[in-house]
Amino acid sequence: MLKSAPLGVLGGTFNPVHLAHLRLAEELAQGIGLERVLFVPAGTPPHRQPPKVDGRHRLEMIRLAVAGNPSFAADDREIRRQGISYTYDTLAELRAGIGDRRPLCLLMGADAFPALTTWHRWTELFALAHIVIAHRPGFALKDLPAALPDALRQAYLQRLTADPAALGAAPAGSVLAHEITALDISATQVRDLLARGKAARYLVPDAVLDYIARNHLYKETDAR
Repeated sequence: MLKSAPLGVLGGTFNPVHLAHLRLAEELAQGIGLERVLFVPAGTPPHRQPPKVDGRHRLEMIRLAVAGNPSFAADDREIRRQGISYTYDTLAELRAGIGDRRPLCLLMGADAFPALTTWHRWTELFALAHIVIAHRPGFALKDLPAALPDALRQAYLQRLTADPAALGAAPAGSVLAHEITALDISATQVRDLLARGKAARYLVPDAVLDYIARNHLYKETDAR
């Protein structure tokens, strides 16, 4: 039986990275025993228009945000990759790099999980990684299956575990839901504040705000 600490993967546009992203990663790392969390900013996301703020800026903001936390790291593979940033490709690359036995966990919010069936090669993700769903306190997990498409509901119920130790005992294949402190912060909210010249302090790390100011990001013309 495998007994190694899993590697976590948190993807998104991170446009910009904010404290809710960091808190989710911190609570999941502590709560389920992740050795490290990789923050992977999307280059060209498949389900939305590409961010107007260039990937190199979004990557650098992540680097600033995670500096000083040895459990966090920025990963530039989707920024470097040509074409659409598919999670399947990212997990496949990571799996090739870490081997077949190392546990790998894809981290996502409970709001994102029901849309998993719209993801590229979604049924194959379970062969590459466990999926860890972060949900807010008071969210009734018993209500989640009803919100899922039939195929995903079946996969969820078959793969669901309540034991974080199961994630270290196999390289992939399980689904685990873990309660976190869900901070009500969104990148859209942050961009809107900055575009209107309002303060985003205490929503975004200070080092990231300084970088945004130095590089004149999220003005009205590039606030998307």
